[in-house]
Amino acid sequence: MEKAKIDRINELAHKSKGEGLTDAEKEEQKLLRQEFLAEIRADFRATLESIEIVEDSAQRSDEFLS
Repeated sequence: MEKAKIDRINELAHKSKGEGLTDAEKEEQKLLRQEFLAEIRADFRATLESIEIVEDSAQRSDEFLS
């Protein structure tokens, strides 16, 4: 996500805690947050899909003998 969008999310969050947001700003905040979360989820999913589990063959043999 672009730094400008992240900065805008933070700006809206600070404003909401202080003076409050207009309806248009609330909608903008909602859309920006959805976009941010979608990117986080996509990155996380890509990370999980790239993980390859490799077992040590000696350890696996020991488990079968127990």
